[in-house]
Amino acid sequence: MYAKKIKYTDFLGNEREETFYFNLTEAELVEMQTSIDGGLAEYGKRIIESKNVPEVMALFQKLILITYGEVSPDGKRFIKEDPVRGKLALEFQQTQAYSELYMEFINNPESGAEFFNNVIPAKIREEAATSGSANTGHAYPPSIAKV
Repeated sequence: MYAKKIKYTDFLGNEREETFYFNLTEAELVEMQTSIDGGLAEYGKRIIESKNVPEVMALFQKLILITYGEVSPDGKRFIKEDPVRGKLALEFQQTQAYSELYMEFINNPESGAEFFNNVIPAKIREEAATSGSANTGHAYPPSIAKV
């Protein structure tokens, strides 16, 4: 899980600084990897290098919205949907905090890459650091390459 402080001005003109939470489980990451030809890392690299602005923007939006959620009070769950409120990402997308984060990624794609590295599961980051992508021929760690 990644906690990110975002400073923004709300729609009533109030300056705010709040901490927002973002997370991907291993299962969600595997699903993303297998749903994109060549995997997520390769796709991201390809569209950034091609300077395909609409695709880069869509990737950043998707990354923010699929990772946003709230931690349950007992810390056991990372909640992305609420039976009453629906998808929490939609509520977040309607805030100026979302706009600030999105524009940060658009103006500085390296910030988006750093964000992604922080939201992926620690186990996956550790595997990538110890094994490197050269061993699997993929830009993601062995546990995902096996899928």
